[in-house]
Amino acid sequence: TNEAYALAKISGLKYCEFLNRQYGTDYISVMPTNLYGPNDNYHPSHSHVLPALIRRFHEAKESGASTVTCWGDGSPLREFLYVDDLANLCVFLMNNYSGNETVNAGTGKELTIKKLTELVAKVVGYEGEIEWDATKPNGTPRKLLDVSKATALGWRYKTELEDGIRLAYDDFLSNPIRAER
Repeated sequence: TNEAYALAKISGLKYCEFLNRQYGTDYISVMPTNLYGPNDNYHPSHSHVLPALIRRFHEAKESGASTVTCWGDGSPLREFLYVDDLANLCVFLMNNYSGNETVNAGTGKELTIKKLTELVAKVVGYEGEIEWDATKPNGTPRKLLDVSKATALGWRYKTELEDGIRLAYDDFLSNPIRAER
């Protein structure tokens, strides 16, 4: 399901590399992990996992639902980066890096979808039960980037996941039109 997306990303990275080599440009390729934050897409069926969980737990809290069902068994491992940290890294790289190697943008920390789900429920204030529907797919077992290049250059993310989720939830609450899509 991700083949076309992966090919497009790789093509873009390689295009920048070849432009640098052939024309002496100084394009920098940055490969981010899962991103979240203000202006995210909270659509109930067309969003990524973290904004979808924010919406799902908010609606469950508002309706007084006693349970929320999540897909899979919660075991896949994921890494998340707050969008402002990505922007910070991009500016940092423009001032401190020149090269053809792709720089991964992430935290270097991972957690299970189960732990993420519990953290989102906590931030949103949902106190009901979380159930897992193991008949639904888990997705890729693990997605973690090697962020050693960015770290070696002197960059480190600033926003811890719980703080970022809180900021994203505040954004969700303050933008009702965004919450509807």
